Amino acid sequence: MKYHIWTIGCQMNEADSQRLAAALEHLGYAPTPRAEEADVIVLNTCVVRQQAEDRVYGRLNSLRPLKARRPDVVIGLMGCLVGRRDPTPLRERFPWVDVFAPPSDPGPLLDYLAERGGADMGRALIAEEAARLIPVPFRLPRQGNGHPVTAYVPAVLGCSHACTYCIIPYRRGPERSRPMEEILAEARALVAQGVKEITLLGQIVDRYGYDLYPQSDRPPLVSLLERLHEIEELERIRFLTSHPSWMTDDLLEAVARLPKVCEHLEVPVQAGDDQILARMRRGYTVDDYRRLVKRARALIPGVSIATDVIVGFPGETEAQFRRTYDLLAELRLDKAHIARYSPRPQTLAARRYPDDVPPEEKERRRQMLDDLQARIAAEINAQLVGQEVEVLVEGQKKGRWWGRTRTDKRVFFESPHDRTGQRVRVRITWAGPWSLIGTVTELEIRSGE
Repeated sequence: MKYHIWTIGCQMNEADSQRLAAALEHLGYAPTPRAEEADVIVLNTCVVRQQAEDRVYGRLNSLRPLKARRPDVVIGLMGCLVGRRDPTPLRERFPWVDVFAPPSDPGPLLDYLAERGGADMGRALIAEEAARLIPVPFRLPRQGNGHPVTAYVPAVLGCSHACTYCIIPYRRGPERSRPMEEILAEARALVAQGVKEITLLGQIVDRYGYDLYPQSDRPPLVSLLERLHEIEELERIRFLTSHPSWMTDDLLEAVARLPKVCEHLEVPVQAGDDQILARMRRGYTVDDYRRLVKRARALIPGVSIATDVIVGFPGETEAQFRRTYDLLAELRLDKAHIARYSPRPQTLAARRYPDDVPPEEKERRRQMLDDLQARIAAEINAQLVGQEVEVLVEGQKKGRWWGRTRTDKRVFFESPHDRTGQRVRVRITWAGPWSLIGTVTELEIRSGE
C-alpha cells in the first residue's frame, strides 16, 4: 500500500503533512512521489492567496479522471481549504473526494481508512492515533534512506490577531498554545530519531504560552527556548513567524545568549506606510518596525532578518508603495517575501475595502520590490565570500551537498562522502542573492563546539 501527499502553503502545512505521513507509515503505507501509483492521495491545501487556492482547484480537477479509472483509490482534502467549517459545499463541488480533514487533524482520514479496512492494524489503535495531533512516541516519516535532519514543531495553533487581510483565523481557528511539556516530549522524540534542528511554528510564535501561562513574568517562549536548549543532542533551534508588537527585548536577548538558538528572525512588516498598516490592523507603525530592527541588530551580533510584504492592498497609492520601497532600501534586510494582495472571503478587508489596485499594477510593484531585494541580498551575501560559515547539511541536490547557515542562508558544496546531518565549516567561494557555494574546510563540528 502506498500514499502520496501534495502540500502547498506555509511551514505549518509542511508540519501537518509530516505528521500525516508518519501516521500513514505507522499504519503500513509507503510513500510514493507519483499520485498515479498511490492507494491514498492527500492534498494539503492553502488559501492564503487566490493563486494558491487556484493551484489546489487545478490539482483537484486533475485527480477526477484518476478516480474514475481507479474507484478504490482514496482521495483526501486537508488543510485551510477545508478549514473548520462544514465540508458539505466542498463535498458537493468535488464528489470524487472521499475525505475532508481540517488543518492539523488527520483523524477523519485515518478513521475513513479504518472503516474501509485499508490498514494492517486494528481500528482501536488507528482511532487512538487519530485522536492525537502527535503520535506518542512520535515517528518521523522516511526521507530517502533515513529521517529528516530538520523538523517543524507547532507551538501555537490558529490565530486571534485578525489582520484585516488574513483568512487564517477563519480557517485554523483561534490562537491556542500547546503545553510546554508536550512540545518538549515531541522534541526529544525527534532528536532520538536523528533530528538536529527544530523550528517552532506559530502564526504569531512570540505569543506562545500567554493563554496557558498568564502569570508568567516573562514571555513563555523564552522559557520554552531555554528548556529546548537543555536537550543534549539538539544542535539548533529556530522559531517563526514573529510579530513586531510581540517580539520583546527579553526574546531578542534569549536569541543572543542561547548558543543553540540561531541568529535569524522572521518578522513581517507587510507595508512601509502607516495608513496602510492601520487599514491592515497590524498594530504598529513604520517607526516601531525600524526601532525593532535596530534593537535586534544591537542585541544579536550578525543577526539576519527576513520579512514579508504585501503590495496592492486596497487603496494603496503610488506614494504609499514608494514608502514601502524606500523602507526596504533603507533597512537592507536579508530576505523579503513579496506577495500581491488578493481578497480572501470572510476577511474584513474583502468586506470593507474594494480591491482597487489593478492586477498589472500589483505585479509591477511586486517585481520592483523583488528586483530591489535581489540586489540587496546579493550585496549582503557577497560580503561572505572568503569567510567560513557553519553549515548543517540537510541533503544532496544535483550532485552537491547543501545545508543552511545559522542565519538561514543556503550553501552548496561538493564532497565524496555522505555529510547528511553533519555540521561542517565551509569557506564561501561564490555568492548570489539566494544561495552560496563553497568548499569544506572542516569536515564535522562536534556537538558543544
